[in-house]
Amino acid sequence: MQSSYNFWLVTISLVVATLASYTALDLTGRIFLLASARLRHAWRLGGAAALGVGIWSMHFIAMLAFSLPIPLGYDFATTAASLGLAIGASYLALYVTTLQRLTPGRLLAGGVLMGFGIAGMHYTGMAALQMAPGIRYQPGWFAASLAIAIGASTAALWMARALSNDGARHVVRKRLGAALVMGVAISGMHYTAMAAADFVPGAICGAAKGVNATWLATSVILLTFAILTVTLMLSRFDARNALLIGAVSRLNGQIVRLATLDTLTGLPNRSTLTDRIERAILSARRQRTLFAILFMDLDGFKTINDSLGHSVGDQVLTAFAQRLLQCVRETDTVARLGGDEFVVLAENLGSREDASALAEGVLERMRLGVWTDSQPLQVMPSIGIALYPHDGDSVETLLKHADAAMYEAKRAGRSTYRFFERSMNEAATRTLQIQNALHDALAAGHFSLHFQPKFHGNGNSLAGAEALIRLHHPQLGALTPLEFIPIAERSGQIVQIGYWVVRETCRQIRRWVSQGLPAMKVAINLSPRQLLQPNLVASMLAIVEAEGVACEQIMFEITETVAMQDAPKTIEMIREFQASGFEIAIDDFGTGYSSLAYLQRFRVKQLKIDRFFTNGLDAHGPEGSAIVSAIIALAHSLEMDVVAEGVETESQLGMLKTMRCDEMQGFLLGKPLGADDFANLLRERMVAA
Repeated sequence: MQSSYNFWLVTISLVVATLASYTALDLTGRIFLLASARLRHAWRLGGAAALGVGIWSMHFIAMLAFSLPIPLGYDFATTAASLGLAIGASYLALYVTTLQRLTPGRLLAGGVLMGFGIAGMHYTGMAALQMAPGIRYQPGWFAASLAIAIGASTAALWMARALSNDGARHVVRKRLGAALVMGVAISGMHYTAMAAADFVPGAICGAAKGVNATWLATSVILLTFAILTVTLMLSRFDARNALLIGAVSRLNGQIVRLATLDTLTGLPNRSTLTDRIERAILSARRQRTLFAILFMDLDGFKTINDSLGHSVGDQVLTAFAQRLLQCVRETDTVARLGGDEFVVLAENLGSREDASALAEGVLERMRLGVWTDSQPLQVMPSIGIALYPHDGDSVETLLKHADAAMYEAKRAGRSTYRFFERSMNEAATRTLQIQNALHDALAAGHFSLHFQPKFHGNGNSLAGAEALIRLHHPQLGALTPLEFIPIAERSGQIVQIGYWVVRETCRQIRRWVSQGLPAMKVAINLSPRQLLQPNLVASMLAIVEAEGVACEQIMFEITETVAMQDAPKTIEMIREFQASGFEIAIDDFGTGYSSLAYLQRFRVKQLKIDRFFTNGLDAHGPEGSAIVSAIIALAHSLEMDVVAEGVETESQLGMLKTMRCDEMQGFLLGKPLGADDFANLLRERMVAA
């Protein structure tokens, strides 16, 4: 019999097939993201129902578009069976494409089963016509329909899996294109199968008195579009909810990380450490055990930050954090409090010696360890240790006492450790008071200068003076440089204090000159922190020129130990000072480890013999004299003047004169004097002359 098709229903069938294909692709992406097995199963069932209805509707609408010269109808039970096959094939498709691992074997097996399912749906739907005599199928077209069904199914499964990532770029456009291809393939299978059907002339449709075809077509189209649209909307809504929940979860994770971990090193921060110490206190109190707080501060870290920059400083902190983790036990907590301060919480210790062994191990590994972090800078910590319950029973007290012990370790020479002792509280309190005093000392005018006279080798005529800074605080009273200079050095305040000393010295030189007194050459000490300033010489030159003093009136003193820390850089700086008109002296000579080669290259104006060797002239007899005599001879051979510090006895003065020491200073010759008293000394010497 001659058959025909309704163009509009054919077009609608293609649209339904494409929409069903897009729904399948979207559901695959949605199910693939679900972590819960129950949710995945539920979405597979619901999705299979929607997708099965869509595929079946495409077939059924296409069947309704088909017409013969005889009335047609469909058996309800057989039609329902074809719908069941469509839903079953759809569940198989969703199951295969949402497996964690889709192997080529699984893909091919899934494609074959799904193809047979869709073909079975079609031919079961055709059987619902109940034609008499029955429909005959041409073997070639029949085989072609099966091949198309299997090929289309396999391709659909592969595309669904390939486009399962909802976050991929242009995924919607890619799914639309793939859905159109799949829709054409599904439709092609249907119409190929229809071409295989041969309706015998005179055959009748046994189900012709079934449901009205027009009403049925309209109902199926509307219901199918409604089901697929609702399914897509639910999938998108659930996907957006999942994305929102995931974003909130990630944000919560970031907030928790920021609240509990240090952003630079990834170590627990102060808040997390506090919680863990509180838990450690509760646990140790119940079990009567011991734990230790090791408070660490990196020696010389501020110098690294100031000279090499904060980015290098951050690299050093990160490298140290990773190294420290390798130096302690796995059960220990390593935290960063901020800056260059780190804390180790070591629980379940057997004795004080265990804490000592842990600290020694950290220092030993840091000193000798071979690291793989490619960080060239070797940094060492000073460590303070507080024990629970001996040194405190609260977080605040334990950290405070460990901090006090750490400062005691720094005062003991750095790169070592100290246990907390009660006497350290007084030292820590004193240090804090001096730190506070230094903050406003410059602005409040608490600093002053004293000048210690320097005499020529005859011991009578003035050669100059050394400027010595003093601090007199309203509450703390007079503070010696030994008390406040190290604290100012650690805090970095020494840089501004140093500039003040130069400026005030220049002003004092001008005052003496304005009083008709000779312009004395004044020596000023430079601290290690000052020497790290990249524009030190330019800054000093600007101050001296602004105050109207000749550079020749100022001599800067650098200690031997500091000079030898980076001898090439020291040589460069000495040359720059000398080019500007300043003179340089090496202070405390003999206490460091000078190389004669470098000493020759320094080419400074003076060597100052440390008071230890001056005192040795009396204490060590001929041996002491031989050392001082050798230093003087060495300096003279290098065309340098020699200044002996700490001359306190007549015998020392006599021997230094005999050895032709160029200049001398000490309490025997003159104690440090205020500016006015030094002016009076100048007047006396002028009158005597």
